[in-house]
Amino acid sequence: MNSDPWDALRATEIPLYAGVAPGSEEWHQTETEGLVPPALRVVRNVTRPSITPMLPPGSGASRAAVIIAPGGAFRFLAWDHEGIDVARWLNARGVAAFILKYRLFETGDDFPNDAAAGHSRRGPDDRVFIHDLILSDALQAIRLVRECAVRWNIAADRVGIMGFSAGGYVAAAAATEYDASSRPDFCAPIYGAAPVLTVPVDAPPLFIAAAADDRLVGRSLALFDAWRAANHEAELHIYARGGHGFGMRHNGLPSDGWIERFYQWMEMLGLVA
Repeated sequence: MNSDPWDALRATEIPLYAGVAPGSEEWHQTETEGLVPPALRVVRNVTRPSITPMLPPGSGASRAAVIIAPGGAFRFLAWDHEGIDVARWLNARGVAAFILKYRLFETGDDFPNDAAAGHSRRGPDDRVFIHDLILSDALQAIRLVRECAVRWNIAADRVGIMGFSAGGYVAAAAATEYDASSRPDFCAPIYGAAPVLTVPVDAPPLFIAAAADDRLVGRSLALFDAWRAANHEAELHIYARGGHGFGMRHNGLPSDGWIERFYQWMEMLGLVA
């Protein structure tokens, strides 16, 4: 019998915090995995944020690392096409990857109907509450990867973060609200829902990809405009078609090639050889 590839990855998860994650002391929901029809495998009810390392074979102490934040409306994580599949593609080109499990709103027995309806169980301050937690998780992931650079044979000054949809919000937040130890060296929000932005004076270079037929495309445009207005490096790809959530799916559209454009961008910046 073939083992589930998720089993091996679960065994390599590294918690972001020692003990209970700050802010989750009263959380009692149980992390679960399941399917969103027709076949989207997801993780939900995350209370113990972690990173899952996926490392390329061989040596290369100068190689870059990408922390990957899957999307899912802050109610689940699309673990395959916005997580594992991205990491494998990067690994094949010598780039280390770390899939981020950040904290989520609780979903109950009516999932996915409650998620689709936008329901949560955190009260009127949900948006501020979840922003603070996911920002904490993203910044702690960057610190952890950088601190363990020698262990994972990566360059401590080439640690970036990429996110999809809600994970794009996570990535953009990390690129605007960091400290000296947690500043990402580059950032890639893919069809992300960007937060309200104050662009730092030392903001990292930004790569953005989205589709024009995505109702959230305006947020990608606003993020690009904010970066350029602050005279920071930014690259933007808007595909005519692709909708929201294309990730690593193969749809027979030019948007399928976004990750090649991302790698070329990394080459241009000298992040990869």
